[in-house]
Formats: sequence, C-alpha cells, structure tokens
Amino acid sequence: QQHPVFAPAVSCPEPRPPAQLSTDQEEVEVTQRMTVAALAQAMNRDCDHVYEALLNTDVDSDSLDPDSVLEEKWIKEVVTRSGMKFKWANLSDSIKRINRDAHRRPPADPSSLVPRPPVVTIMGHVDHGKTTLLDSLRKSQIVSTEAGGITQHIGAFLVQLPTGEKITFLDTPGHAAFSSMRARGASATDIVILVVAADDGVMNQTVESIQHAKRAKVPMIVAVNKCDKPQSDPERVKRELLAHDVVCEEFGGDVQSIHVSALKGDNLLALTEATVTLAEVLELKAEPGGLVEGLVIESRTDKGKGSVTTAIVQRGTLKRGCFLVAGNSWAKVRLLFDENGRAVTEAGPSCAVEVVGWKELPSAGEVILEVESEQRAREVTEWRSGEEEQQKLLEEQSIIMVKQEVHLQEYQRKRAELSHLSRRQRKLALYQEYKTNLSEKERKKDQDDRLGLTLIIKGDMDGSVEAILNLLDGYDAQQQCELDIVHFGIGDVSENDVKMAETFHLRLQRRRRQVGAAAGGKSGVPLRLHTVIYKLVDELKDELSSRLPPLVSQNVIGEASVLAMFQVSVGKKKVAVAGCRVQKGQLDRRHKFRLIRGRDTVWEGCASALRHHKDDVQAVKTGMECGLSPDDDYADFRPGDVVVCFEDLNCPQVTSWNPGF
Repeated sequence: QQHPVFAPAVSCPEPRPPAQLSTDQEEVEVTQRMTVAALAQAMNRDCDHVYEALLNTDVDSDSLDPDSVLEEKWIKEVVTRSGMKFKWANLSDSIKRINRDAHRRPPADPSSLVPRPPVVTIMGHVDHGKTTLLDSLRKSQIVSTEAGGITQHIGAFLVQLPTGEKITFLDTPGHAAFSSMRARGASATDIVILVVAADDGVMNQTVESIQHAKRAKVPMIVAVNKCDKPQSDPERVKRELLAHDVVCEEFGGDVQSIHVSALKGDNLLALTEATVTLAEVLELKAEPGGLVEGLVIESRTDKGKGSVTTAIVQRGTLKRGCFLVAGNSWAKVRLLFDENGRAVTEAGPSCAVEVVGWKELPSAGEVILEVESEQRAREVTEWRSGEEEQQKLLEEQSIIMVKQEVHLQEYQRKRAELSHLSRRQRKLALYQEYKTNLSEKERKKDQDDRLGLTLIIKGDMDGSVEAILNLLDGYDAQQQCELDIVHFGIGDVSENDVKMAETFHLRLQRRRRQVGAAAGGKSGVPLRLHTVIYKLVDELKDELSSRLPPLVSQNVIGEASVLAMFQVSVGKKKVAVAGCRVQKGQLDRRHKFRLIRGRDTVWEGCASALRHHKDDVQAVKTGMECGLSPDDDYADFRPGDVVVCFEDLNCPQVTSWNPGF
C-alpha cells in the first residue's frame, strides 16, 4: 500500500506586474493605404526589409512591388516585427506641403482694359420661346434640331448685330431638371434676358430664373414673347412679375420690358438696342493680354476630337498651344472652334469657343486658368488631386473617430448595466443579447433583399449627366424599390459599361432566386437610349413600377347567412355542413370564403363541396339555399353567422416617386 507523499511547503513569490515595453523603441508614423516604398521610408529601411518582414504571412511577398498598397494590419505587422512601435500620423499635424495651386491674377490696371462684348444669358420657363428668340437673332434654325423641341444643354453663340455690335448669348434649358445649368449660366453672364410667354405668364422656372439672376447680382431685361397670339396679355405678365420684385419701367422700376414675337421676328431690334444700351451703362471692359481666365460652360466627349469643353473667355486671349488647368484636369490647346464649327486661331474676352486638347474631361462650372508650361499644369493638377485626397482622408478619419466614440460609449453603458450581476449572470445576459442581435440582423437582411433597379448612366455632355444625377438624387421611394447608381460618365456606352452592367444584372438575378421571386426575363443587359429627359423619366418610372409586387385587393362576390349546422356521412367520415341562404350576389365554389361572427373573422378558406338540395353545384344565386362544406374540416358554424364569398384581385402597383414634372 502506497502512502501519499507530501511535498514541503514552498513560498510562492508575489506575481510580477506585466513587463512594460521598452521606452527606447523607435516610433514609426504610419498612415492608411501606405505603399511598400512609403513604409520603408518611414522606417528608414529599404523595400527588401518590408518584403522579409512579410515572409510567413498570408501576403504573397513575390507579387509586391514598391508601389503596392498595404492593408492596415500588414503595416502594423511589419512595424511590430521590426521591433518598432507604430503611431498613426495626425493628418492635421503632418508636414505642410508647399501650395502649388494656380490662382486668378490680381485686378488689372484700368489703363490696360478695353471694351468687350456683353455676355447675355437667355433664361425662362420651358417652351416660352428662348431658343426661337435666339434663332431669330442669329437667323438660324436650332429649334428644329433639338430633341423633343426643348433645349437640354447650354448653348453659347456670338451674334453680330446689323449696327456692328457683338453680343455673346448663352441659351439655357428651361426644363425643371436643368436647374444647375441655369445657375451656371447666370453666374457667367453680364445681363439676363428673362423670356416670359405673354399667354402663359410667370411659371415655376421663370421664378427660379429670377432667383438665379438675383443671387448672381446680374441686371435683367424682360422679353415678353408670343405677343402675336390673340390670347396674349403682356400687362398681366408685368403685374405677375411685381410679386417677385421685378418692377418694370412702366411701374416706376428700372427693368426694361420689350414686347416681342420671336416666331415672326417682331420688335427684335428694340430688344437688341435695349441690351446694347444696358451694356454701355455697365461699361464692360476686360484685359486682352496676360494669362487667360475663363469658365467651363459645358463639356463632352467627341469621337474625333476627344475631350471637348465649351468655354467663355473672361480675361486674356486664348490661343492654340496654351496650357490650361480646370479643376483636376489640364490641357494643351490643340484646336479652337467657334459655335459654327469653324476653326479659329484665338478667342478674346467674352468669346465662346470649343477647346480641344484636354487630358481628362473637366466638370462644367470649373474655372479655367492658363499656366506657363506643361510642367506647371501637371504640378497644379497633382496639387489639387492631393488636396482632395487629403480632405477625403480627414473626413474618413473624423467618421471613424465618431464611430469609435459611439462604440466606446455603448460598451461602457453595457458594462455599467451588468456590473451588479455575477460572472455567470453576465455571460447569460450577453448570450441572450447576442441571440437578439443575430435575429435582428437576419430581419434586416430580409428587408434588404428587396428587388431593386441598378443603373449605369452615360450622357453626351457633362451637364446632361449632372441634370440626371440631380434628378435621381431626389428619389424618395427606396422603401418600395431600391435605386442604385453604380457608375456614370460622359461618352458612348463602352464594352466595359456592358460588362459592369452584366455583373450587376447576374447578381440581381441570384438575389431574386434567393428571396424566392421568379428570375425570368432576358439574360442580356437592357439598354435604353433617350434624347429627351422627360421621356427618360417616364420610362424610368414605368420600369420602377414594373418591379413592384402587385397590390392584392378583395372583391366580394356574395354573402349568405348561416341557418343551421349539421353533419353528413361521407364514407366512414362525418363532415360538417353549414346550411345557408344567399342574401346577396352568389356563392361560387371556385373562390374563397370567410366566416364572420359579429365583427370578427373566425374562419377563412375554401369549400370542398357546395350543394343545392342533393346536387353538387358550382354556384348558388341570391335567394337560394345551399349546404357548404369547408375543405379543412372546420365545424364551428353557428346560426346567424355570415358567410362571405370573395376573390383576390392583383392590381399593378405604381411607384410613389414624383420628380416634380
């Protein structure tokens, strides 16, 4: 028999505190999305050191090069394996870059200024005759070439009057979807001609045009158009304008009003004289020399020319070979064209020209500045791109900090709530909370599995795409059908666009099958071509409505009162039968039935048999008696109950989105 052996008591040393990190470890400032070269430079090592630190990790070090971007966890891993401490660089305290941006020149010496033609923007409501008025001034036929008879781009034209004066006209769209274009036209102009139809009066876009002109602090001339129509009332138009602080000279104000007929060309000379007179009062002058300054009015892509912008020159003289910057894009001017497509060698102040030679397409509304060389142009665009990226990083960092703060507060709140519980009780409470959160996530996932519409938008001009995006930005029917814009751009539909659309189309088909809906339909990508924006909106609304599930409504076919309840033998089985008399309409065995007792529905289902006397019948009409047997063996019929026969009707659902026109 073995006896237990007792070891002598040994005094246990006191537990030591965890070892502190050495304070002499080198600190490395890191940022998100660092490249291999940037990380090596921050650590004062070469790129091979980074590759070696990533050995025996999930990163394929053989595929890395100095410009490869590393994920956050691998940046930390490299620093830690190198025996260093990492510290996130504070973007606001980072080394200030030298400002390489280009700016407008200071005001010119008054002695160097020369008179320039006025830039006049024609604004007003859709179909009030703005483009027809410009056609009459230019002796052209622009209206006949416009899709749908409405203007959908900003047009810039130089008109020479019979008296020799020159005026640059900007024709803006009047449709409700093109608000940003009208604002851009008002900000680039000296004078606004507000066209109001004498038979229509002041309309929505008329009021909006007035507001744009006032915000830009631009003087107005009112052209009351369509005065040749028998129902025209120019005086009513002027009275309506008073409500919007536009006081014509006839009412003691300073706004000139001219009655014209753009279609017949009546009184157009008086309109041009009023414009020239106002321009003389404004004393419009500009400096023809020095570096060019201007404004992008519209931009588009052309198969033969590449990226093309329509620009207004505000200062200097634009020539071929100039280096320009606008936003994050730059150009060496290869060609200049006037509004008639004729090549020109230069364009002075107030001239509208098409500029060819952009490396990337600038956005409409960007300021154009001339720089000294290609190197300087690249420097400016790189600086601006860097500033944008820096701003984006700051915004992302602020969002992350807010989320971290919310998460910390939530964590501390939960700990405080569970602090009075024992360890076992805390584990049970946390487990129950986990199950609740899991079921909530599943519920949200089911809600997110609604069918949606994915769009890729391509347009001929930047302004058109901008108008469509602004329109879709107001989409407010996401609870019915999700609308997702995955890509947009300028130019023709490319093969890459189709491939991207196919990817999302297939993903949508898979999602449909997952939620149990019929996949159906064509496997190809639907392509919709539009030249008129309101037709695009109409088809988009129809497409959204077609994706909505039908609304189910119930149509009552007949009602009957229960007189008695009895049982009959069918083989060896007893079947409950309700003896009824039809009070209204008819009972039809092919449809559904509902049993109502008082105000409550106590049964709903189908009938397995409907008999009149001893005959099986399909339907029983008003005043006739019958026996009704439910198909689910329901047996609780009572005298006085009401049996309702009804059918389900599927009605197509219409999207609730209303773009406002």
